Amino acid sequence: MSAKNTFVLAGILVLVLIVFSLIWYWTGAGSGKPNPALDSFAMCLRDKQVTMYGAYWCSHCQNEKRAFGDSFRFVPYVECTRETAKCAAAGIEGFPTWIFPDGRKLVGEQGLRRISQESGCPYENQKL
Repeated sequence: MSAKNTFVLAGILVLVLIVFSLIWYWTGAGSGKPNPALDSFAMCLRDKQVTMYGAYWCSHCQNEKRAFGDSFRFVPYVECTRETAKCAAAGIEGFPTWIFPDGRKLVGEQGLRRISQESGCPYENQKL
């Protein structure tokens, strides 16, 4: 490969990295900005022992996690690709599955509004 081709390839790679960085920034991913309402909501789910079961490859699980943003770190979560016995014992048949302490299960992508309604954990936001 010639020096010119190497230079062009490096330029293309830098351009691709810049584009992906801008998309990441504009979508708010990894913004690191705290959201007190989401933090409180996620901590309420934790306190009420509401657990999400999912898999890293599940797009619906990724959507649920993304809705919480950085606050998802407070949500009790079981990764079923790593904790298969725990998921089998809980009777997980689809992803994501939200399990409540009373045994109720919500299977599939729910969104914050539904999780709030079902859990009794308040989350006030117009974008629910």
